[in-house]
Amino acid sequence: MIAYAARLMLVAMVLTVAARADELVPEPSGYRTEDYRALVPDTLSGARVLTTAEAETIWRAKTGVFIDVLPRPPRPPNLPAGTVWRDKPRFNISGSTWLPDTGYGALAAATEEYLRQGLSRATGGNHAALIVVYCQADCWMSWNAAKRTQSYGYSNVAWYPDGTDGWQRANLPTVEAQPEPRQPPLSVR
Repeated sequence: MIAYAARLMLVAMVLTVAARADELVPEPSGYRTEDYRALVPDTLSGARVLTTAEAETIWRAKTGVFIDVLPRPPRPPNLPAGTVWRDKPRFNISGSTWLPDTGYGALAAATEEYLRQGLSRATGGNHAALIVVYCQADCWMSWNAAKRTQSYGYSNVAWYPDGTDGWQRANLPTVEAQPEPRQPPLSVR
C-alpha cells in the first residue's frame, strides 16, 4: 500500500512538472509588442531575475534604483468638454522612479529619450549602478524595459517580474507615485 501511494505521488509530481513545462515562456529575440499582460519568461538574458525577497533586500539596503514602467492610463478620448479627468492613482515601491509608457515593444523617439534621461537621472549617470525594473506580475512591459535598459549600456540590470503585485502580496509598503517629469530633449539644452 505504501509503495502504491509513493508511486501515485511520484506520478503526480511528474505531471505537475510536465504541466509547468508547458507553461514555460521562451525569451523572444526582440521586444514583446502585443498582449503585454500574459505569462512572462523566467529569464532575461544578461539580467538578474529577482524574487520578492531579493528585491526587498536591495530596497532595504538602498543598493539599487527601482524603475517602475507601468503605463499611465490615457485620458478617454470621448470625454465631454469641461469634464474633470483624474488619473487613477499608482502605488509603487517607495523611492522608485516611475517612467510610465516606457515598456512597450516599440517606443516613439520622445518616449525612448524620456526613458534614457530617467535612467540617467536615477543612476546619476552611472552605467554600473544596480537598476531594478518592474511593473506588475505577468507584465511584459517590465521585461521589455529591462532588456532595453541593457541595450543602453547599463551593465547591472535586474528584473523583478512580480512587480507591485508580488510586493503587495508580501505586505510590503507602497506609496502613491507621480510620473517622473519629462525634460526637454538633451540636444535642445
